[in-house]
Amino acid sequence: MALVADKKKNVIEEVGQKSKGVNICLWLLALAIILVASVGNVVFADQYSTPIRVVAIFVLIVLALVFAALTNEGKRAIAFFSESRTELRRIVWPTRPEAMQTTFIVIAATVLLSLILWGFDSVIIAVLNFLTNLRF
Repeated sequence: MALVADKKKNVIEEVGQKSKGVNICLWLLALAIILVASVGNVVFADQYSTPIRVVAIFVLIVLALVFAALTNEGKRAIAFFSESRTELRRIVWPTRPEAMQTTFIVIAATVLLSLILWGFDSVIIAVLNFLTNLRF
């Protein structure tokens, strides 16, 4: 447990913290770029063709992501995804026969449970029909 905490501390120390004001300015700049992209798409709909607007929006969103990545949270997110990628490499994926066998087990269990629930439903409907058709 301590090893994980030490790793997290090291990642945060490696990232280097920016001041709160710089961080806020970067977030506001990223938000402003996204707003320019979305408003510009509507405003310039008549002047420019769709492919040109799509490329412009793509470039602006990438630019906004770059500014977001420069923030403290962005650097932590990049470190997180880097560690996740490392963990994904460590996973032992099932072989095709194991995956097929597990799939068939899930399908069989689903069919069996569906039949059991259908049976319960039929019994409940029969009992309710019997009770509602009684005349006193």
